[in-house]
Amino acid sequence: MESLKPVFSVHELNEYVDLLLGHDPNLNRLTVEGELSGCKRHPNGHLYFTLKDEQASVSCVMWRQYTAGLRFLPKDGMRVRLIGSASLYTRDGRFQLYATALQKQGEGDLYAAFCRYREELREKGWFDETLKKPIPKLPVCVGVVTSSSGAALQDIRTVIGRRFPTMPIRLYPAAVQGENAADEIADAIRKADAEQVAEVLIVGRGGGSMEDLWAFNEETVAEAIHDCSIPVISAVGHETDFSISDFVADLRAPTPSAAAELAVPEWDGLTARLEELGVRFRNALSNGVASKRQRLNLIWSDGISSRMELRIGKARQSIEEDGQVLERVAANRLNQTRMELKTLADQMNAYHPQKTLARGFALVYDANHRLIKQSESVALGDSLSIHLASGTLNTVVTGKEQP
Repeated sequence: MESLKPVFSVHELNEYVDLLLGHDPNLNRLTVEGELSGCKRHPNGHLYFTLKDEQASVSCVMWRQYTAGLRFLPKDGMRVRLIGSASLYTRDGRFQLYATALQKQGEGDLYAAFCRYREELREKGWFDETLKKPIPKLPVCVGVVTSSSGAALQDIRTVIGRRFPTMPIRLYPAAVQGENAADEIADAIRKADAEQVAEVLIVGRGGGSMEDLWAFNEETVAEAIHDCSIPVISAVGHETDFSISDFVADLRAPTPSAAAELAVPEWDGLTARLEELGVRFRNALSNGVASKRQRLNLIWSDGISSRMELRIGKARQSIEEDGQVLERVAANRLNQTRMELKTLADQMNAYHPQKTLARGFALVYDANHRLIKQSESVALGDSLSIHLASGTLNTVVTGKEQP
């Protein structure tokens, strides 16, 4: 009679496998060489990373008591020798290595390729500061090259919406990771350059490992940024991440959110600056006229003889002539400044939300007073408020049409 084999629960199975691994002497004290990827330092001091070669990868953990003894900062692309043990993380059934020591062996193949290409472009002069185009202080439109479903796009929209609510954003969607990502990013940059709708272009994505960000190190992307006539802000990964596109672009931002802050000014700040300039100009003109009058009065008060009166007359004539010249210069400067202020005011007024509403547009908010931009964000039966140029309408969604 065949003996019955035990039936394991998932937890029991993982515990059993972990027990087998723990009793294997070859796995209790092992040494593995590979390349670091996806390094993440937890606030509590633990280090999580992946060790990989050309054919495979394995998850690794190094606890805080061991990371404190490291003599170098582990970074993606480094080739290291890991000393530790292999075990099973029983909760998830995930095989992983527990490192007790890391020895730096050199830079990995991927990082070495990055350094070689970076030096090649540096020698070609692509990083030269004289090639950097200035970022416009008040663009008419901001272009964005990134994934249409990524968090980076939402971060950029949120920051621009807060700083300059009426600023138009033109999305040029592209995959930012994967086999065809580099070609899609380059094509999107060239399309934006051909359209000339945006006056500044943000190119980037959120954080990730060196492999995740590699599309922004490809030659086709670097060439598209270098050839783009529109100023480009590169915003790839987190603050500590660097890519080839960061060096070629006209400006590097540490994050997509920071790129949005660099691309557009604050509406309130522009208004305050305009008022400040007007006050300073009026004060300067008033002080100049008062100073000339005071000087003329002093000269007249000192005249006690005919010779002095003659000198005073000549001085008065000179001052009057100077005053006429000053008045003409001041008048011309005042007219010029008024024209500049009017041009800036007209430009700002064109962006004012009330102007947009006056042309027949409307702002739609949900019950929580959140601005509705897409029909996917509301459901049938939702209560909405429609803000017009004059007055507000309250309504309920009875039907939807997808774009």
